[in-house]
Amino acid sequence: MEIYLGKYPILVLTGPRQSGKTTFLKNEFTNYAYVNLENLDHRNYALTDPNGFLAEHGDFVIFDEVQRVPELFSYLQTKVDEDKIMGQYILSGSQNFHLMRNVSQSLAGRVALFKLLPFDHQEMEHAGWLKEDYAVNLQKGFYPAIYDRDIPSKVFYSNYVQTYVERDLSELIQVKNLKQFRNFIMLCAARVGQLVNLNSLANECGITQPTAKSWISVLETSYILYQVQPYHTNLNKRVTKSSKLYFYDTGLLCFLLKINDPSSLKTSPYKGSLFENYVINEYIKQNYHQNLLLDFWFWRDAVGHEVDFIWQNTEKLNLVEIKASETIVPEMFKGLSYFEKFIPDLIESKTIVHTGLFDQNRSLGKVLSWKNVMKTPI
Repeated sequence: MEIYLGKYPILVLTGPRQSGKTTFLKNEFTNYAYVNLENLDHRNYALTDPNGFLAEHGDFVIFDEVQRVPELFSYLQTKVDEDKIMGQYILSGSQNFHLMRNVSQSLAGRVALFKLLPFDHQEMEHAGWLKEDYAVNLQKGFYPAIYDRDIPSKVFYSNYVQTYVERDLSELIQVKNLKQFRNFIMLCAARVGQLVNLNSLANECGITQPTAKSWISVLETSYILYQVQPYHTNLNKRVTKSSKLYFYDTGLLCFLLKINDPSSLKTSPYKGSLFENYVINEYIKQNYHQNLLLDFWFWRDAVGHEVDFIWQNTEKLNLVEIKASETIVPEMFKGLSYFEKFIPDLIESKTIVHTGLFDQNRSLGKVLSWKNVMKTPI
């Protein structure tokens, strides 16, 4: 974020609740004053005298939980337009839906946006928390409190679901039937790595298709889940147009699927989808945490050929197949090789990411351990 302090008057940090945004900002921007608008005194001051409030705190300030005072955004707009000071304010908040709505309405063109997700592999390894068994990491999850405060993951996610997913989000979208909303999230978890079918989700949950679409949107905005879009080319028009569904944190995903230990994960029918989600999350985190601004897709045609994950740097495409196996056979490269035939000049790399701890360079492509995804620059 630091390199953008001289380019934008306001920086905005978003991300899931409890992903460590406050700790990050306090540690990285020590020369900024810090004001938490959860504090009722600060909030009342900002509401009743916004100009005096901004003058009181000076030019370089972090406003945390700023969505608590939506009226402040218009005053921030006026202030930065008048002062013309780059890096003047840093904004953050836990209710990203409200935060981003106010940013888009009042501060468009004045902000640089950044995302902080739960710990990535590099952060985990640096702290000595990353285990050699992928299943241990995947099932435990990556939220800071689990490690910083040594909270059992089942306890953490139970509270997270009850206090945030079920209470805050259901209030945000005015859910009348909490049981339906809870079932909807569980159904999304059971469809991880699959094509999104809103009609199926709506029918199974007993809601309308527009409601299902609205709930998916809120869960995305709140960093519970995300969608990866399909890659389209003119070479094969018989490709899927539906997106695929993933969760930002595999610990939450395992909790929703009632997978409470690594051994259960390894025998679960969801093992392949969970590992796929786990690996893709590392690419997503690397992209956001390093602000790489890369594009990501998957590809699947009507007869079953597919590529699990595609990422692009410059004009070249990098193809990734994700296998929950330590045994690598040539057949695993089939989808990658099939896709490459259409646009060979645009393919930079073909990679199999697997559950083992070894890397190889084969004639068909690379073999990469799950543990080294973050160590391979994208």
